Amino acid sequence: MTSTQRWPEQGWALLQLLLVASFSVAEELLCRQRGDPENPQLLKDGDIMLGGLFSFHSSWKNRREDFTHKPSPLECTSLNFRGFQFAQAMRFAIEEINNSTDLLPAISLGYKFFDTCSSVARGVRAALALANADEVTSAPSKTPCARPAQVLAIMGETSSSLSMPIATVIGPFHIPMISHFATCACLSDKTKYPSFLRTIPSDYYQSRALAQLVKHFGWTWVGAIRTNDDYGNNGMAIFSETAQQLGICLEYSSTVSVFRTDPPDKIQKVIDIIKASTSQVIVAFLHHLDMDVLIHELTHHNLTGYQWVGSESWIFDSQIAKLDRNHILDGAIGLSIPRAHVSGMREFMLDVKPLNSSSADIFTEFWETLFGCKFKQPSLSGSHRECTGHEVLTGAVNSFTDMSLMPIFNNVYKGVYAVAHALHRVLGCNQTCDDKLQPDPFTILQHIKKTHFNTKDGDEVYFNEDGDPAAKYEIINWQPTRHRAVDFVTAGLYDASLPADKQLNLQSTSLVFAQNSTLVPVSVCSESCPPGTRKVLLKGKPVCCFDCIRCAEGEISNSTDSVSCVRCHPDFWSNERRDTCVKKDIEFLSYEEIMGALLTAASLSGTCATLLVLLVFFRHRKSPIVRANNSELSFLLLFSLTLCFLCSLSFIGRPSKWSCMLRHTAFGITFVLCISCILGKTMVVLMAFRATLPGSDVMKWFGPAQQRLSVLAFTLVQVVICVIWLTRSPPFPFKNIQELKGKIILECALGSAVGFWAVLGYIGVLAVLCFVLAFLARKLPDNFNEAKFITFSMLIFCAVWITFIPAYVSSPGKLSVAVEIFAILASTFGLLCCIFIPKCYIILMKPEKNTRKNMMGKTTPNSL
Repeated sequence: MTSTQRWPEQGWALLQLLLVASFSVAEELLCRQRGDPENPQLLKDGDIMLGGLFSFHSSWKNRREDFTHKPSPLECTSLNFRGFQFAQAMRFAIEEINNSTDLLPAISLGYKFFDTCSSVARGVRAALALANADEVTSAPSKTPCARPAQVLAIMGETSSSLSMPIATVIGPFHIPMISHFATCACLSDKTKYPSFLRTIPSDYYQSRALAQLVKHFGWTWVGAIRTNDDYGNNGMAIFSETAQQLGICLEYSSTVSVFRTDPPDKIQKVIDIIKASTSQVIVAFLHHLDMDVLIHELTHHNLTGYQWVGSESWIFDSQIAKLDRNHILDGAIGLSIPRAHVSGMREFMLDVKPLNSSSADIFTEFWETLFGCKFKQPSLSGSHRECTGHEVLTGAVNSFTDMSLMPIFNNVYKGVYAVAHALHRVLGCNQTCDDKLQPDPFTILQHIKKTHFNTKDGDEVYFNEDGDPAAKYEIINWQPTRHRAVDFVTAGLYDASLPADKQLNLQSTSLVFAQNSTLVPVSVCSESCPPGTRKVLLKGKPVCCFDCIRCAEGEISNSTDSVSCVRCHPDFWSNERRDTCVKKDIEFLSYEEIMGALLTAASLSGTCATLLVLLVFFRHRKSPIVRANNSELSFLLLFSLTLCFLCSLSFIGRPSKWSCMLRHTAFGITFVLCISCILGKTMVVLMAFRATLPGSDVMKWFGPAQQRLSVLAFTLVQVVICVIWLTRSPPFPFKNIQELKGKIILECALGSAVGFWAVLGYIGVLAVLCFVLAFLARKLPDNFNEAKFITFSMLIFCAVWITFIPAYVSSPGKLSVAVEIFAILASTFGLLCCIFIPKCYIILMKPEKNTRKNMMGKTTPNSL
């Protein structure tokens, strides 16, 4: 090849190199968008553009990428009429503002609506498309490609799961994003979502309201089903936290996302859980799409009889009510956005023909799905009629013509008007607006947060510091009608701005529950514990599952489901039902009861008997038998026996300070006086025998004066013991609440036990000494030897008081007092009978033996 032949090839190569260089320089002066552009589904130009993100489709086709070529765009499926309804509501608000002479005069608003296709990726791409223009524009050298956002605000998205990533991306641009149906409480966090606002209340209030609603009906054992996304998970988390505070337990908490990602067997697992559960109430925090699928399965398995509690996403949805052919959800109760009426909106939304002017491809799909026809195509199937484009919606019944979601449409309407009012202030609109100003999204955002106005129908619109509106809900109850339809009855209101005890206002008389019953269903793990019992938690079970244990004696619970029993005041005792404390019966030995009356009668009988003996002895005081047995000591002994009988009366009756001191001291002193007299008589007998011996002068040392002095000395010792006892630690009245559980025993506490046993011990010592001396003198050779009778009397006396000690210690309550009285009376009767009755018998019945000769006669002594 020659050089002339090679030149054209070299020239073409040089030319190509120059062209590449020139294009490279040109590209440096242009701003281009990376990737494929996103085009709006519906578009209208205006002076100020607003964006709209709506799910015109609810799903997309799955695709497999082999990573050998660029992925194709997402192909959306399942046309969703709700997205069109929300778009129509936004269009209505924009058209109304454009036609208004008061708000934004001479300023036209335009819109760009994008289909998010219920996809996070598609939603983020659409949001970025609204923030950046698609067209290629030139830029000066060394100047970054920076330009204002093509929209000043974005309306949408509908769901919380889509709103969160979109708000995260839009936040740094400070473009206001106003959602009409994203309720997740997490979106109130302004550090993560600084430009997000909404016209629907946060789920923080809805979840708490649902928990209060469940608690209002006494449902403490419930099941829960939630959508497995940010809406369901966050809403159910707040509900669970509030429910736990209110004493409500969740038997199960299942997640579903059947419309998107869950396999078919996941919904079957939920059905199986419901069948195996014991709770009769199900709280459903579900998207309406998931509820659609769930109701199909519930109908297939005919799971009726459950009380459903629903969130605002589906509780007011008439399409779900139409799907409920078996009336499984009849009686459902839940929260809904307050009903609203926007004049002219219904008629505008149903007028869909202007949408055709957009020449958008989505209109064709929308029109064909709406009217069930097909536009003319080469391969038109005979199974579909041809669309003319002039079809009329009059009389058509489908989800698009259903206006039951008017409160949500109103939220879209209010969001657009919030932006318009902010623009009105920024542009300084008075009679005309300053169209030379170029408002930026950040300024609009600040003014939207401060806006506060009323719509034409009287709805108040404002945002709090978190970008949320006031939390107000209607309580909706599904009530079946005669034509097997469902009527959404407003049964009450919930207003979070009111005090806690007034937030829930429910009209319980108009409610219908599951299976068309007017009775509130019962859903508890364990029946309530009635008063008189307390709850005991079951190991390994929730706090709502428990046993009821009867309160112990002396404890009560006077409220239902009490967690503990309260011990009664010491003066009170629990009744038989253990639900109230009753005053304890006060027990003491009284004169009115049989035992007290018998002991009183015995005491008085002994006193009378002693007085009769004293009278007999006094009338026969000069008789030999009276004179022979030391009449002075006999009369003193009879007097002391009388006091012994009478002192037993001080033990009967209500104990008091003085009666307690009197009963023990009187008993101790009178018995010592009595024993001292007997001891004196015994010693006289012994001394008299000693005096008969030759050369004995012992009687001069134990004459009447010495006898009186000995009695006085013995008694004075007991007096000293009693005085010391009374001054140091005297007996006192005491309420014994330990002896008998249901009674208060009024008794006399000893004060000093040493003093009490010293008194008894001294009596015992004198009694033993007297018994020993009498026993020694029992065989003295007198015809009538008194020592024998004293021996018998002391034997009885000692036997009584020896048996008294264990009986006294072991006897409960007033029986111990009765034992002490019995011991006093028994020993006193023993002394009276053994010493004086034989003498009275001789005086009265054998007067022939009452002679000095007979008294002084010597006889052969008999053995004892």
